[in-house]
Amino acid sequence: MTAPRTHTRLADRLDGLLFFPVTAFGPDGSVDLDTYRLHLKARLAAGPAAIFAACGTGEFVSLGLDEYAAVVRVAVEEAAGRVPVISGTGYGTALATEYARAAAAAGADGLLVLPPYLADGGQAGLLAHYRALADRSDLDLILYQRDNAVFTPQTVVELAGHPRIVGFKDGRGDLDLIRRIVGAVRDRHGPEALVYFNGLATAEMTQLPYRAAGVPHYSSAVFCFAPDIALAFYRAYRTGDDATCERLLDGFYRPYVELRGQGPGYAVCLVKAGVRLEGLDVGPVRAPLSEPAPEHVQRLAELIAAGRELLS
Repeated sequence: MTAPRTHTRLADRLDGLLFFPVTAFGPDGSVDLDTYRLHLKARLAAGPAAIFAACGTGEFVSLGLDEYAAVVRVAVEEAAGRVPVISGTGYGTALATEYARAAAAAGADGLLVLPPYLADGGQAGLLAHYRALADRSDLDLILYQRDNAVFTPQTVVELAGHPRIVGFKDGRGDLDLIRRIVGAVRDRHGPEALVYFNGLATAEMTQLPYRAAGVPHYSSAVFCFAPDIALAFYRAYRTGDDATCERLLDGFYRPYVELRGQGPGYAVCLVKAGVRLEGLDVGPVRAPLSEPAPEHVQRLAELIAAGRELLS
């Protein structure tokens, strides 16, 4: 086993509830940076540990490079150094590098690397892609396992040796695999080599077993539209208040997940509808996503009210 690697400043700062803002669009479909600022200000006041701008919830795949750069820049301005800003990047190696450079120029602190677009080059291809991106970027990288980017433990061990690769986010839900990844990286590089995150949609539903597998952190989409509910669960999770966790899981999160399953793309468009329900018009989602059915938005409003009743 090699000597434990010292965490970078970014990795040290990711201990807390993580905020994945939606990207606001105006009536004409353009990015609405003024409303986006309001969204950021309101949620920063609630005290997240980091902003993950222009990632999955922020509709990274629908943003042009100039739009992306503007969204990241505004997030950096609003964070004002209080919390780190991590931005999404993805596609093939060439485009991912362009987005990474734009993020660095906008002042981002790190990158959440979404899977390479469509191509399946096996583990050798994943190694080459992520190594190249890490070599070409001045920012620290968090790998995101989901869709066509599924890593073997040995691949993660090799990538964890790169000084720019500091985190691993799992969006697959294979606890056996994630436990083997955590163990293999720890054996080779020490327990501090990577920071691990649960990246499943509505991660609160699975975070208790993820913690047991060695994944202490998670991203909360609910924080976008109901930060009081999200923070209540997070505090209970961190303090070992399992009774409160279970009450919120049964009374809010489980029915929310069932609602989220009612339509394609609801992991994003339902979150955006929730932000609008709270009084900030962040506009619709962009194609290829579509809006949730009106009856599902009404059900979401009922669930938010029920969740707040649980808090009282």
